[in-house]
Amino acid sequence: MQISAKADYALRALLELAARGGGPVKGEVLASSQDIPPRFLESILAQLRQRGLLLSRRGAEGGYWLARPGDAITLAEVIRATDGPLASVRGQRPESVAYEGAAERLSEVWIALRSSLRTVLEVVTLADVANGALPEHIRALLETPEARVSR
Repeated sequence: MQISAKADYALRALLELAARGGGPVKGEVLASSQDIPPRFLESILAQLRQRGLLLSRRGAEGGYWLARPGDAITLAEVIRATDGPLASVRGQRPESVAYEGAAERLSEVWIALRSSLRTVLEVVTLADVANGALPEHIRALLETPEARVSR
């Protein structure tokens, strides 16, 4: 799985908001605190607002804040808001892809891959990451020998 810059920046900005735990935060503050290009972040924040993950207010006392508590927003929601489905094959849902011959069962692998992504991304919330309190089964995955091996 490749995480786009857009999803990465969105997650980092929302994590910053979750860690701050409240009131409006200016986009420039979010950008500088996470070293994100400000103009790119503003377009991402607008998209997240349209998707119902953020609220905003203009003006001197304005800024952005989470639309729901950080423990009610999963990483999967944020990635879907910026990039669409967690796993797709040439823009199609894995169960919509059909293969023939030796590759006939490949769509089942794509479905299993999506399920595997969901077991992490639909469980971990912004609050979990911001507070450093990942769920037990996620911590267990981190402790496996192959977890940090790049291939």
